[in-house]
Amino acid sequence: MIEIKNVSKYYGDKLALNNVSFEVRDGELLGLLGPNGAGKTTLMNILTGFLSSTSGTVSIDGHDILEEPAEAKRNIGYLPENPPLYPDMTVREYLRFVCELKKIPKVSREKAIAEALSLVKIFEVSGRVIRNLSKGYKQRVGLAQAIISKPKILILDEPTIGLDPRQIIEIRNLIMSLKGKHTIIFSSHVLTEIQSVCDRVVIIFDGKRVAIDTPLDLASRMIGPKRLSLTVASESEYIGDALRSIEGIKRVTVVRSEDGNVQYELLLEPSADVRRDIFFSMASNSWPIVEMRSNEPSLEDVYLGVTSLAERKGGSK
Repeated sequence: MIEIKNVSKYYGDKLALNNVSFEVRDGELLGLLGPNGAGKTTLMNILTGFLSSTSGTVSIDGHDILEEPAEAKRNIGYLPENPPLYPDMTVREYLRFVCELKKIPKVSREKAIAEALSLVKIFEVSGRVIRNLSKGYKQRVGLAQAIISKPKILILDEPTIGLDPRQIIEIRNLIMSLKGKHTIIFSSHVLTEIQSVCDRVVIIFDGKRVAIDTPLDLASRMIGPKRLSLTVASESEYIGDALRSIEGIKRVTVVRSEDGNVQYELLLEPSADVRRDIFFSMASNSWPIVEMRSNEPSLEDVYLGVTSLAERKGGSK
């Protein structure tokens, strides 16, 4: 769906993007992650045709963004960090204007507006002047303009920045509802947000792509093997043997024992999901499970590990 090949961008003598390459799959929700100044917004502006790259190519659904801009942009809905709103228009007036810009046929415009208003849940404010809306509603209006032409691709640059916690959750759920209906590139500084909604993550650091993978596989590759913490309300000497007999568990270590509860740390095979087997093994022996939780690293741990490694290596892939 989207193919980025060897994209570099100079601003004068400053190199903002350095030979960045990756693909975005059809229907995928891809997270774009990196510190301020890493080149994320520059890359998004190149993907949408707002900027040209110094070298390299970007293909959108088979169309080169520079050689066939009209065909490529027809497939894109873009929500920049600051939505391009006209504050003196009502929401509905603004969306009619967007329909004109995107050359949606007149006979289809009111239906397209109604569908966009419904999808982003702003029907009740459609007659209000945009300047009088809250930040959260303005973000929703910006998202409505991005989806109104039903593009194949949505590019969302920091869509939750400046929102309160409730608004962040609402916008995140809205983005999740679009997953599968569109191919989505989603930039955010909120690591838990990226981890909760994205299929894969691209980490940009110092203008280079330093990692791309699923959050889980990045964690396994950069941080180490999977671990599980298990607490059992029994001091039976046979629990360790029962756990070691379960396929997928590589090592069993007793962490602590107190008040009749014993905590174990289990080292697992990378692809193993042993929770069901553990439950049945403990239940069949009347060993009550008090707690069982994953000790997998967060995306924050992964991000810090990847960027620290890239910094030590000078940002190499």
